[in-house]
Amino acid sequence: MTSRPKLLSIDAFSKTIEDAKIKTASGGIITLLCCVIVLYLIRNEYNDYKSIINLPTLVVDKEINKPLDINLDITFPNMPCEVITLDILDVSGDAKVDILKSGFQKFRITNPADPTNSEILDDESILSNDISLLEMATRGEDANGCGSCYGALPQDEGFEPKYCCNDCRTVKLAYAEKLWAFYDGTDIDQCEREGYVSKITERIQANEGCRVKGTTQINRISGNLHFAPGASDTNPGRHVHDLSLYDKYDDKFNFDHIVNHLSFGPSEHLKKGNLISASSQDGESEDSTTPLDGYRAELHKKNHMYSYYLKVVATRFEFLDKPTVETNQFSVITHDRPLVGGRDEDHQHTLHARGGIPGVFLFFEISPMKIINKEQFAKTWSGFVLGVISSVAGVLMVGALLDRSVWAAEKAIRQKKDL
Repeated sequence: MTSRPKLLSIDAFSKTIEDAKIKTASGGIITLLCCVIVLYLIRNEYNDYKSIINLPTLVVDKEINKPLDINLDITFPNMPCEVITLDILDVSGDAKVDILKSGFQKFRITNPADPTNSEILDDESILSNDISLLEMATRGEDANGCGSCYGALPQDEGFEPKYCCNDCRTVKLAYAEKLWAFYDGTDIDQCEREGYVSKITERIQANEGCRVKGTTQINRISGNLHFAPGASDTNPGRHVHDLSLYDKYDDKFNFDHIVNHLSFGPSEHLKKGNLISASSQDGESEDSTTPLDGYRAELHKKNHMYSYYLKVVATRFEFLDKPTVETNQFSVITHDRPLVGGRDEDHQHTLHARGGIPGVFLFFEISPMKIINKEQFAKTWSGFVLGVISSVAGVLMVGALLDRSVWAAEKAIRQKKDL
């Protein structure tokens, strides 16, 4: 019996007797109002508990040494496929030249008014450089004897190995190494015999375009990928293109283009449409992985250079109910300028540099960091329960204070009336 007084002394929930309780109409109104507010807050807490947020984390990319896929789909309405060359250069000194035959498909656009109407190129372009010039030139004689290299390679008697330019492609590459103008191969027997001259002349006169679609790999360092006219040659300290055919026609050719698709890394998730399902909570969107899709550059200028400066960062999306997606996000700055330089037409205080070659250049810079976007629920179960309790307690506390204030005011008014 001695413990009972001690427990009574620490009771934080003291009670009043039933006869001391007074119920008022204002108290009933405040009680109903408190119930409505409590139900509203509980509903908000539940919605918050069930909502999904995207939590980004920045870490060092441990796969920085692995090659990176770049997925391209680009249309040139005013450039035949035979004239375009695709090269990749990076700061390490590595160069991948004329890679359109490796992992790419080329589509002829026979109707310039409708660039979407295209047919796959059914013949291999002689511009492709799938094997080296020396490998092709030292094959020896064929059915037509030892083809002439027209002075581009030594063919003197007794010279070992003896070079033979037996096809049009070999002659073209020999000319490119010598930095000689090849034009369209006119008066070169191999090109005339293979029908290349008549074929390319016909396609130029028909104002054909070209759509290039495929995937290639780049090193995860700074560099550039560019489309330019004519065969290319890379030597220490220089990279040049044969512009003879491009410059031959004043009224044809320009690098107006439509970027149908550009992305880095695996692109299967884009086809399946399962990227970033709930990341709209924090402003993310699928455009962060393909911001250039649908971009059109149509200035109708022949001697013009288009540049895209890309900042690429590896990204992983971890979902609650779907497989993890590894991709890459990138930002882009677009720029174009005339090769002659001079003042900008729209901003007279801006001076463009002079020089360069016509084409489309993608300058990329790969970040050594990686972003991990992880989906998770906004609240845990314990957080939800704590939020509900806090909401109920807070509303009841405020309701009690409001009820006491109203009761005190009513009591004071009643006393003044009695006087």
